[in-house]
Amino acid sequence: MYRKDKKEEFYTKKSKEEGYPARSVYKLKEIDETFNLFKKGHRILDLGSAPGSWLLYLSEKAGFVLGIDEQEITPKRKNIFFIKKSILDEDILEALGQEKFDSVLADLSPKTTGIKSLDSGLSLELCQRAFFIAQKVLRPKGNFVCKIFESAEADGFFKSVSSSFESARRFRPKAVIKKSKEIYIVAKGYKNV
Repeated sequence: MYRKDKKEEFYTKKSKEEGYPARSVYKLKEIDETFNLFKKGHRILDLGSAPGSWLLYLSEKAGFVLGIDEQEITPKRKNIFFIKKSILDEDILEALGQEKFDSVLADLSPKTTGIKSLDSGLSLELCQRAFFIAQKVLRPKGNFVCKIFESAEADGFFKSVSSSFESARRFRPKAVIKKSKEIYIVAKGYKNV
């Protein structure tokens, strides 16, 4: 009989009790508490934002929060804005207009196949796209947070992100389930060069 990871059950239950659509909010909360990323008045872009837990958390921490996803989001607040779109769409930058952001976040997951090398490659593609968008819309000194599946290719991606920021770290929040290959790249101080 299949049993869920105890940690996953704990965070899933906690998210329901606290009114968040998904358990992923506790990953972002720990990232924020560890790296002190978000401040009142900040403008934040959340790529792959459905179902909206990160948007809810961010709406309490920052000024303006924009989510982009192919799926609808559930949270509605006066400082949460949403564009229903794929980040892979060619006109994604046009949809963002001239907006500039203090942080770009990407909690993106590919449709997994169960083949580790393929799934890692799909994850890397999403991260590369998120980083491309971040480079276009981040303000100088801005932050970039990106979920990626661990792999040799992810190491190369980490190096390319690191070269564009004053600091970058790999981070695995406690809310990540044990068997998952996901980690987060947390980069601060965009050099904008």
